[in-house]
Formats: sequence, structure tokens, C-alpha cells
Amino acid sequence: MTPEGSGTPHGTPDGNGPSGTPDGNGPSGTPDGNGPHGTPTRGELAALLPADAASWLDAALAEATAGRGADADDTASWELRFAAAGRHCGPDLAGPARALLLAAADARPVTLTRLYRRGTATERLAVLTALPDRVPGPEALPLTEDALRTNDTRLVAAAVGPYAAAHLDAHAWRHAVLKCLFTGVPLGAVADLERRAHGDAELARMLADFAAERTAAGRPVPADLHHASHLTGEES
Repeated sequence: MTPEGSGTPHGTPDGNGPSGTPDGNGPSGTPDGNGPHGTPTRGELAALLPADAASWLDAALAEATAGRGADADDTASWELRFAAAGRHCGPDLAGPARALLLAAADARPVTLTRLYRRGTATERLAVLTALPDRVPGPEALPLTEDALRTNDTRLVAAAVGPYAAAHLDAHAWRHAVLKCLFTGVPLGAVADLERRAHGDAELARMLADFAAERTAAGRPVPADLHHASHLTGEES
């Protein structure tokens, strides 16, 4: 698999999908219904693609729908389409195309893990961004934890989204916040920051220590750090 370009650190894997009225009457998350979490619907995305790419997308979604809900150990044909989305849809639209494929296939944790482990950075980004829609429980936390060990700011930003807010334990979540500050990911990427930071004396201590280390090294303290400290309510 070859890289298909960079996504943005927030929103859908390759940027926010276009606005507009979804066409089709399918249920949310299906190829003709509302796209997952702000991604374009199949109709909206197809309108942005050349005819041959739109035909490719139709075929890819049909394959994904045919294997809907399966969690087989073997790679399904639509997973190869997932990897090829950048080549056919272009780097700017590969993320929305992958989001639609995951929704059409109703991809489960085993499949998502396989796609993540085998994928390029942009493919991993698509998987991470889809987790809140695809996995209701903590089964996919190993993917979030892996992304937080990288220094790819796109992956780090995706890893601190709604899925992390719902499932990371307090210790791991605090270190995720510090990872954002360390790598320059704006804390605006951290989902539910205000709720989780409120009253967290340990987070306040960690932030103060981080600020002191930066100051001692003659390095600037990120403005986001002061905001996070304020949210804890534990500022000295």
C-alpha cells in the first residue's frame, strides 16, 4: 500500500465532507443515507468525483455491503478497495470514501484492527476517525493507544477524539493530553476536554510539571496548557 497524502488533523480523515442535503433514503451510515459523522453521502461524494472514480466507488460500496457485518479472519475484497481509495478517489476524497466503505461494511473490531495494522498513515487515520461510529465498547482501545505512541500529529489528534473521551482510563487520558502538548496538537482536538479535566488534580499537577520543565529549558509554554489548567479548577 502506498501513501495517498495527508489528511487534516481534525474531522474526517481527509477533511470535512461538503455540506448539502443527502440524497437517497437509506438509513444513516449506509451508502445512500447520511454519511457517518459529517462525511458526505455516496451521492454527494460521487458528484465530486470523475465518472470513472464514481463507478469505482459504486463497485467498492457494493462489495462492502455484500460483506456487511462479517468479521472474518481473511481479508475481504472490499478491504483492498479501502487501501486503493487514494489512487481512485484522490488524496482529498480518499478519507470520505473510506468512511463510507467502513459504514457500508458495518466493519467490526477485528476488521478495523486488520485495516489499521496493515494500513498507511492515511488509512489508519480513517480507521481511528471511524471508531466512535463503529465500536460502542472499548475493544478498539489498542488502536487508540498505538496512535498515541506515534509522533504523527494527524494520528495523535484522531486518537484523542470521542472514542478516547469515552473509553480511555484517567491515567491514559492524562498522558494523551500531555502527548498533544508535547507534539503541538491543539487541545481543541481533545474531545470532552472540559468534562474530563474538571476537578482532575493529578492532571493539574502534570501540567504544572510540564510547564516548569519547559520554562527551565528556556522553551515556551503552550497557551493550551494554561487553558487546560484552568479547566481543572486546580490552578495555584
